[in-house]
This record gives sequence, structure tokens and C-alpha cells, in this order.
Amino acid sequence: MAPAKGMKYEEELKKNPDLKEEDIQMLREWYKKQPHLPPISDSVLALFLHSNYYRMEPTKATIDTYFTVRTHVPEFFSNRDPFGSKELRKAFQTVTVQVLEKKTPEGYAILYGKLIDDDPSNYVYNDGMKYLSMVIDLWLYKEGTTPGHIILFDMKNVVFGHAARLSPMGLKKYLYYLQEALPVRLKGFHFMNITPVMDVILNMMKPFMKKELLDMLHTHTTLDTLSKFLPIEILPNEAGGKAGALSQLHEKSLKEVEENREWFLEEERTMRVNESLRPGKGKSASDLFGVEGTFKKLEID
Repeated sequence: MAPAKGMKYEEELKKNPDLKEEDIQMLREWYKKQPHLPPISDSVLALFLHSNYYRMEPTKATIDTYFTVRTHVPEFFSNRDPFGSKELRKAFQTVTVQVLEKKTPEGYAILYGKLIDDDPSNYVYNDGMKYLSMVIDLWLYKEGTTPGHIILFDMKNVVFGHAARLSPMGLKKYLYYLQEALPVRLKGFHFMNITPVMDVILNMMKPFMKKELLDMLHTHTTLDTLSKFLPIEILPNEAGGKAGALSQLHEKSLKEVEENREWFLEEERTMRVNESLRPGKGKSASDLFGVEGTFKKLEID
């Protein structure tokens, strides 16, 4: 497989009758007055506009937040060389993340994630999220707009030892990015094969989830309830589906990430904000997320 080709703007116009050239033109004009932002192609502007259902002001806010978060959360968005980072290499052996080949009848794409190494001591949340983001980034670059996305985490073999390796700040950062910045139309957030540890994890996540995300959050102990939301056969064999062996699907997804090494390196070099050029006052991570460590203080009071 050669490195991925990006979705072309002309293809986006064909795919989306609601996508208007004049809206993109307005975004281009706005964007020229934002010296802190990196260069953004028309096809990427189309992705942001589509994910915000063609509403102009929310689109501008999402674009700014997207590049700002990616600049100020290095634990998810820096050192993304699939060969040069030993932390990433370990993450590739610990979790699998893939966009499933088949979509739902509505045309929604499914992002599936699962542990492939059950030992909690090998699980590092930040590196897992970094891998997850790389898979999503590459997929959005290749596929462009999609009617909707479903995130499905298979919780098989997740134990209390894994939950102990999560931090409220780490969850807050990713959930903020997912809700405020990622240019997708999220249609569902599902956890399958859940065990009692899920209550602990959800209690950590819920303070950082808006009503819209909570409303699309569903947990499943059996495939019966999951089947109301998506066809089970499109899942990997091990999850009860017919899409193929998880090890093969994992290998394929990982190979794609590796083959696009140059794209990841270039993205990290060029697609970040320059806070010194931001109109008004520059932003920092604490502006976005509050101060690290405040959670501990709250618990003691």
C-alpha cells in the first residue's frame, strides 16, 4: 500500500449538495485574518463545515479549538512517528484501533477499539489516545466527510487495574477534544462487553461530558442491545461479527499508520498554532483545561 491520498475538495462538493462554495469562501476570508492558524486546505475547511452542519460560527470555533488543542496537548499529538517512538510501538501491541471496513445502513463509520494485551501494567492511556487520534486523523484525511461516526470500545478484559491507570485530567482533555474540536458528526458512543469496572470509568468521565454526548452514550453487556444500533456482522470475529480475525484487522490498520509516517511527521511540523501571532492574548493548556493537579486538591477538601 502506498501512502494515503487525501480527499479532494471537488469530490467533497460532489458528495455534499449542501456544501456551498460561497460558505467556503467566507471561511477562507475569515481564516486569512487568523495569523496564528496553520495553512488549511479547502477540503479540510469542508470537513469542519460539514461536521458543524454548515453553521458558520460554530465551524470557526471548531477550527480554532482543533488546532489549539493539538498544539497544547503534546501527550496526544506530538512524537507521532510510528517507528521512532518506543511508547507508540508499545501502544500498538497493547490496544487495537481501527475504522471498520463496513458501515451501518445509515452510512455511519465505526471506530472500534479494544485491548489486545490484557496486562494493566502495559496500558498507558496517553499513548493509547495518541494511537486512536492517528487512526482517526488518517481516516479523515483519506475519506473526508461521512454522514456520521460511531465510537465503539470493546471492554472485554478491562479490569480495575486499567481504570487505576486513567487520570481525570487525561479523560477531560480527550473528551474536550472529542466534543469541541474533532470534525466528525458523532452519532453514537458505545461500550460493549462491559463489566463492573465500567461504573468506575464512567464516573470519571461523566463530569466532562455534555448532555449531547451523554445522550448518545450506551453500555452493553450483550450483543442484543448493541444490535439495535449497528449490524453485529460488521464487527471483528472475536466481537461476534464476521469482519475477520482481530489480529489481521489490527495488522492492516497498523500497517496503514506506518506507511503514512511522513504524513504524520509533516502534520506535526506544520499544522499547529503560533500563539505569538494570535490576535489578542495567546492561549495555554491551563486556559483550556484548568491547572493540572487541581483534582487532587478537590478530593481532600
